[in-house]
Amino acid sequence: MKHLNKLIHVALITLVIVLHMGCKKEHDASDNRRGQVVGTVTDANGAPIAGVKVTLTGIKEEDQVTTSGNDGNYTFSEVTYRTHAVTFEKDGWMAVGLTVTAAGFNEAGQATVDVAMVSASARIVGTVTDALQGGGPLAGVTVSIGAVGGTVTTDNSGRFVIPNLIENNYTVSFTKGGYVGIVRPITAADFVDGIVTLDVQMGGEELLPGLTAVDLRKAEKWYYNEYRGGRNADAYPHWDWACNYMSTLDFRGAWQEQNEGTTLQIRNSGDQRNNPANMDAFDSFVFGSKLITEDNKILSLRAQTHNADAAAPAYFGVQVIDLNAAQPKAEKVGNTRTHGGGYTDFEFDLQAYVGKEVIIAIGIYRQSTGDYWKQVVLRAIRFADRKVENWDWLPGTEVINGWKLSQETARSTMPHTKKTFTGLSPVSGNRDNYVDAYRAWRNVAHVGAEWMFMPLKKDPEVFPSEGYIIKTRNTPEVDTKVPEAYMYAKFSVAAGSNRLALSTRNFGSNFTYFKLTAIGNDGSITHLSPASNTAQQASAASDGCWRFKHGDGGAGNPEGYAVFNYDLSAFNGKDVTLALGVYNGEANTGENKLVIHNIKIN
Repeated sequence: MKHLNKLIHVALITLVIVLHMGCKKEHDASDNRRGQVVGTVTDANGAPIAGVKVTLTGIKEEDQVTTSGNDGNYTFSEVTYRTHAVTFEKDGWMAVGLTVTAAGFNEAGQATVDVAMVSASARIVGTVTDALQGGGPLAGVTVSIGAVGGTVTTDNSGRFVIPNLIENNYTVSFTKGGYVGIVRPITAADFVDGIVTLDVQMGGEELLPGLTAVDLRKAEKWYYNEYRGGRNADAYPHWDWACNYMSTLDFRGAWQEQNEGTTLQIRNSGDQRNNPANMDAFDSFVFGSKLITEDNKILSLRAQTHNADAAAPAYFGVQVIDLNAAQPKAEKVGNTRTHGGGYTDFEFDLQAYVGKEVIIAIGIYRQSTGDYWKQVVLRAIRFADRKVENWDWLPGTEVINGWKLSQETARSTMPHTKKTFTGLSPVSGNRDNYVDAYRAWRNVAHVGAEWMFMPLKKDPEVFPSEGYIIKTRNTPEVDTKVPEAYMYAKFSVAAGSNRLALSTRNFGSNFTYFKLTAIGNDGSITHLSPASNTAQQASAASDGCWRFKHGDGGAGNPEGYAVFNYDLSAFNGKDVTLALGVYNGEANTGENKLVIHNIKIN
């Protein structure tokens, strides 16, 4: 494999050389002086580095190549007084490119170019296979991380190595004629002992723009039946920015979080206006993997439009992909919809996919080329056994009166595949600047993105340094049966995955009342008591609640939190929905808070 490890400014140097030679051609042609380029190669501590390949390059001149000696020194003789690039390369070190010009030569005819190289022993390795040839190795794939890391080509075994890197964030692209390109991001944390192994498969048919069946098998799951977007508090607290987390989903193309909802937009800047009309492939879309049952077979979209009206509406729709089909393809559900007005509820019938986990994609189509700028604003994506309208909660028979959680919803919630969740947000935010923070939740299994939040009476605090906070109102209304707010997620309970640990704290001198409730697919309800806890004060209270006081713990003191441990082994072999709620157990005691530092299933 051929490795071209050049820093990005080497390319810029080349441009400078071209411009210099073009503008000074007459002068350089008459300047026949020659001298030496010398220098020393060292590491960051000033120690010499031997064996560095040093290349001197000039326009229309043959390259000179030498190697640094044991003292790190190198010399080039008979060098023209012109602009040259000097590059330094050695395995295990980051390549460096510098420049020398005629002005760099002193009166003795010598130009000095010293360099300090950075140790770079990390590497990205992997194998590319061919989905069109039964998963065999795919040679000739161009693998690139840009000018800094260079480009390599897979060998006959499909293998590649990008060496001489530092442990950093990179975007790795895979391209080959006749194949859909693939892009894979990696972070510094992905390096293990200096190595990232990145195996990919190419050759699948593009089912959604930029995504093949191989990509879609890794799609994020839509565990829940409702996703809300925007920050307008239309029916506080149910429809409030602090409770609406649609922006944590996987959006592709152009999209934006706005007051009214999360918008799918036509890409319409610069050359994108030349994009052809396409009523079969989405211009921008959101997608996820969803299990369809009799309980959630109707998809309802609450949406409005921007930059559209009855005469020039926006075009949008739903596509479904069954990856288990003999030949998966994107199938339109119902007709392409058009809209050019305010909030309206649209339904799409998924009855044909009952019993299957399929890819659901919701997107906007480019109806014409040119300056075509439309937006579909998604206020809600909702699944139920019937059409859902307005700002209502999902319909059905409540598991517990007042909880607004239907048995149909609980049954059709998908079991979670993750087991550890954090309440600490890696990025902070507020009502006017929260999208980056919500998007950061995707990388840390944040409870806001991974559990379903139900704000029955009170909104949460989403960004405190102690963790995600659900809380009570300051109210005389005492109720230990219906929570002020709660979060839920479903888990498949089994040996090795039948313990839950809640790391938490509260504030002040008042007790916080909370409860963990298990809801069976058959509608059975079990309020769970902790098997043990480490709180400063904790005791059982009414209706299965527990109350506690514990003021220790924070982002810088993870050992200080109280831990409540629960035994779930009674549900071994079953899927159960676990609901963690906070209750107003005492009147007029302020906003009593339950901090979710982390939740672990083990």
